[in-house]
Amino acid sequence: MSSLSRELVFLILQFLDEEKFKETVHKLEQESAFYFNMKHFEDLVQGGEWDEVEKYLSGFTKVEDNRYSMKIFFEIRKQKYLEALDRHDRAKAVEILVKDLKVFASFNEELFKEITQLLTLENFRQNEQLSKYGDTKSARNIMLMELKKLIEANPLFRDKLNFPPFKVSRLRTLINQSLNWQHQLCKNPRPNPDIKTLFTDHSCAAPTNGARAPPPANGPLVGPIPKSAAFPPMGAHAPFQPVVSPSPNAIAGWMTNANPSLPHAAVAQGPPGLVQPPNTAAFLKHPRTPTSAAGIDYQSADSEHLMKRMRVGQPDEVSFSGASHPANIYSQDDLPKQVVRSLNQGSNVMSLDFHPVQQTILLVGTNVGDIGIWEVGSRERIAQRTFKVWDIGSCTLPLQAALMKDAAISVNRCLWSPDGNILGVAFSKHIVQTYAFVPNGELRQQAEIDAHIGGVNDIAFSHPNKTLSIITCGDDKLIKVWDAQTGQKQYTFEGHEAPVYSVCPHYKESIQFIFSTAIDGKIKAWLYDCLGSRVDYDAPGHWCTTMSYSADGTRLFSCGTSKDGDSHLVEWNETEGAIKRTYSGFRKRSLGVVQFDTTRNRFLAAGDEFLVKFWDMDGTNILMTTDCDGGLPASPRLRFNREGSLLAVTASDNGIKILANTDGQRLLRMLETRAYEGSRGPQQINTKPPIVNTLGSVSNVSSPMAGNSERPDRVLPTVSMSGLASMDVSRTPDVKPRLTDESEKVKTWKLADIVDSGHLRALRMPDTTTLSKVVRLLYTNSGVALLALGSNGSHKLWKWQRSDRNPGGKSTASVAPQMWQPANGILMTNDTTDGNPEEATACIALSKNDSYVMSASGGKVSLFNMMTFKVMTTFMAPPPAATFLAFHPQDNNIIAIGMEDSTIQIYNVRVDEVKSKLKGHSKKITGLAFSQSMNMLVSSGADAQLCVWSIDGWGKEEIKIYPNSSKSFWSFSW
Repeated sequence: MSSLSRELVFLILQFLDEEKFKETVHKLEQESAFYFNMKHFEDLVQGGEWDEVEKYLSGFTKVEDNRYSMKIFFEIRKQKYLEALDRHDRAKAVEILVKDLKVFASFNEELFKEITQLLTLENFRQNEQLSKYGDTKSARNIMLMELKKLIEANPLFRDKLNFPPFKVSRLRTLINQSLNWQHQLCKNPRPNPDIKTLFTDHSCAAPTNGARAPPPANGPLVGPIPKSAAFPPMGAHAPFQPVVSPSPNAIAGWMTNANPSLPHAAVAQGPPGLVQPPNTAAFLKHPRTPTSAAGIDYQSADSEHLMKRMRVGQPDEVSFSGASHPANIYSQDDLPKQVVRSLNQGSNVMSLDFHPVQQTILLVGTNVGDIGIWEVGSRERIAQRTFKVWDIGSCTLPLQAALMKDAAISVNRCLWSPDGNILGVAFSKHIVQTYAFVPNGELRQQAEIDAHIGGVNDIAFSHPNKTLSIITCGDDKLIKVWDAQTGQKQYTFEGHEAPVYSVCPHYKESIQFIFSTAIDGKIKAWLYDCLGSRVDYDAPGHWCTTMSYSADGTRLFSCGTSKDGDSHLVEWNETEGAIKRTYSGFRKRSLGVVQFDTTRNRFLAAGDEFLVKFWDMDGTNILMTTDCDGGLPASPRLRFNREGSLLAVTASDNGIKILANTDGQRLLRMLETRAYEGSRGPQQINTKPPIVNTLGSVSNVSSPMAGNSERPDRVLPTVSMSGLASMDVSRTPDVKPRLTDESEKVKTWKLADIVDSGHLRALRMPDTTTLSKVVRLLYTNSGVALLALGSNGSHKLWKWQRSDRNPGGKSTASVAPQMWQPANGILMTNDTTDGNPEEATACIALSKNDSYVMSASGGKVSLFNMMTFKVMTTFMAPPPAATFLAFHPQDNNIIAIGMEDSTIQIYNVRVDEVKSKLKGHSKKITGLAFSQSMNMLVSSGADAQLCVWSIDGWGKEEIKIYPNSSKSFWSFSW
């Protein structure tokens, strides 16, 4: 096959992947043997789909090809055989032995006999070589690492493991260019060509009146061919819909032209022009295309900078496999489902939004027009505003009349701007107000907009013209765009025939647009112009619907409820305007309009049936539910923080519940222990603000709560989960954080002084075993158990059980835990030296999933199974003795061991080998900590020195900190 034909296969693979034809993609990979998709192979292996694993491999190699291939197939079939034995399915094991493993007998007969003898054992782990075999999942992961090394070393896979880098939607771009050439060669080019097929060359029909149509704006004599113009839809059965390319002439199939109403499953038909006529070509450009360069995709440098800033984490060139398969694998443990805070706003909460940067700051709006800002870590309300009209003289007469008739007003939506410096509030009568948010918690009035006649139902922020704008929609069936700083109106969109319920702005490449939904169930889409809606579809349920994109902007979802109470949560195929996936699990008749949110590019959550329900984006069935310990309304409102570690849920009795996952709990615990410099007087927050005339001059400053609630002396922490746990790499650029910046942010923190014994709770652990001094103590990562290491080298484990007093089964001083031992009665006891073990330096570490504990008490390092307490292995006999231990965050087989001789050993347990020996300290190691987000290992020594080591090559960045001195300096050595 020629090189061009080979490249065409790659283009087809990219197209199929973008269209989500996953099975077809992998079939073509296998049949062409041009690209081995390691991520797909890993998924098959981890899922135990052994037949599919071998079928996929067969496209690239056979058992007899070379020794690498033979080893690959042997490892796979051996694992399949061991799993059958582990399930006690001996019939299946015999079948695998005869059909799959016997082929290797001719190469190594002794090995085949040994494998056969495993059938005679009650548990194959009785075989010495298999005694360290763990559970199925860990065994598959260990085997997978070995397979990857074999594949990378196999010459048959050379040049097949990396997908060639090229622009997204490259095949579409080439077709676009071809259509432009064909149109320019037409004898009778029409300004709005109707292209319905790719099966034949395009040719415009001659004008019926005999007149020649005007030439296209980008003809050969006028200017160059656009780099990648978008071609229009080609009818309901066309295989292609245009994806937006850098030349913004359409919006991904939905942004075509004003269309007649279509059911949601239909594909948009009708031709926008291949080459836009003069009166429409310019409005799709931002900024306007200069007349001297017609047809050229023009953007200023500032505009390009803005687009790049808005598309952080979306590179220009992407790898085929990386674009569709994120590296992170999530589990239910990533969902925030443990109630950790309960707040009381004082009135019914109507809207919630977490600050995009300071992720424990929560903005709330209520049914009496109040807005409040909470620091959920400390449970403090740091700002409060009651509703009032700032300038009654500038208000329209309808607004004044409405307020005089009925002064009651509610917040319909409150929202932070993308940078968190501005917040917007939409009210149930006419008004939108924006505030500037100062980091000390102060709110400053910024703009008041008399936006709509009737209620303002939703607001959103966007950057259509390089500056921040606020989008509003209302009962008057209009959508309007305003300057967020000045309140000056920029655009008005008309076309809905019912009150507009929600807006969802977004962008594709350099095209910015807005989706809107109305209470008649219509979905429309608008460019920032005055040429009407580009889309007219029906939302499921035909009533109140909201739309939202996933955090990375690649997937579109909507959730709505019909007048009959039927709720619908769906994912849309943007390209076709059709529903791609419908999620099940809603109550037959929902008691209210269901609200939803997305997080981590993986999970969906909705409030329904007095519960919070979670879905995996790639599934359709409910993943899990939580009642948040009770007290939820029928359809609670909810909101995730940016990293998905916290979830705010509205509760009955004017409450808000904060749910957290492990990372969120760690974040809140850290903030609980922080106190801020500067004294504060006693706080008195009136949770029920006084009722004042909304047209009057009573200001928030003079209200009983304002003086104490705003806390102008308070400095809010800028805390990111990146400092606490592994981040979602699909949501952050691959840039090493600057340690100096982080250190500047935490300068103002200090540990809180506990001056009242009432702040303390004591609990004695029940213990029926031999008493010894506790030298090391740590919680398990799940937070449900406590592990202690005694001076005699023995370990003790206490677990909190689920009960009426402790329904979550979490660690607490209110309920005593139970001392836990496995049924076999084994104790976890370290190897100790012949001397006094109490004089040895004890150290202990837990694996990330709490499956293994690694420990030392002056002797060898021991690795224990936490379920059975059995010793998996021992290693590193002294001298020197181990003084500190740490598991690698991504691989439990890699362990960092700090030594008494000041070195750090990077040890691979699986192969029993020291991979690297780090030297930089002059005295024994006193601490080790991995940072997955920074890709670093930090070590501390008794020499008062910190060293930072790169995990990639174990190179060193050194920080020296001198005792009794505030000075520190960096010196780098790699």
